[in-house]
Amino acid sequence: MTLTAPTTPDLLAAGHPGDLAAYADQVSKVYGRGDSRVAALDGITLGVPKGRFTAIMGPSGSGKSTLMHCLAGLDRVTSGRVVLGGTDLTRLGERALTRLRRDRVGFVFQAFNLVPTLTALENITLPADIAGRRLDRAWLDELVDSVGLRDRLRHRPSELSGGQQQRVACARALAARPDVVFADEPTGNLDSRSGREVLGLLRDSARRTGQSVVMVTHDPSAAAYADLVVFLSDGRVAGQLADPDQNTVLERMKHLDGAGGPAASAPADPASSGGPGGGRP
Repeated sequence: MTLTAPTTPDLLAAGHPGDLAAYADQVSKVYGRGDSRVAALDGITLGVPKGRFTAIMGPSGSGKSTLMHCLAGLDRVTSGRVVLGGTDLTRLGERALTRLRRDRVGFVFQAFNLVPTLTALENITLPADIAGRRLDRAWLDELVDSVGLRDRLRHRPSELSGGQQQRVACARALAARPDVVFADEPTGNLDSRSGREVLGLLRDSARRTGQSVVMVTHDPSAAAYADLVVFLSDGRVAGQLADPDQNTVLERMKHLDGAGGPAASAPADPASSGGPGGGRP
């Protein structure tokens, strides 16, 4: 199944993966051999639209985290190819791949992954400092204000709440204006209020600045913040939902949990994509 942005449905058909934020072309990821062989991804083809907030969902073991790791260049595919911002990751050596992740990809993890000895500001600028790049001061100021951390910049992670730490992590991911920001269960360790703040920040970064964001989540309420939800089942794309709300996402997930396989892979019905008043944040 091919997934494209609703406003540019011919991108993949026209063979222009460089016009997408990220593109998986017949990607498979296999672990083990013989009787222990497990296909985490089974020939997935999809495109992630630029400048939008995309959520990836699926039952446990569906391959959603594996897909994100492959799209982000954190893991090598067994077959197929991954293109990020026009660059074919499968053609890169380890050094070039490391450089690409440093310079063109942002990450937000469930565990925050902040450096405990650095201040909030130093954590935000750390990737740029390592790369030897100077961040635009006006953009950095705007980013700090957008995450509401102006009065906490000199504090170390141990002096910040969980929500504040994750907002630092989001600012760090966004600071260098990467091709794509990948967020892996970014609200998993947060209370509901802090989670809403982080999700709102990711959504706003896509809408206001055109940042491409890909989030893996198991939470329908989190997915409802996205512009587009991609559903996986048994390592395959099992549908998509544009302009989701919490109820329609929850119903689709119930269908996937009950279907138990590729039979759940019918394309999304545009009429069921939710809308105002349907639980969308």
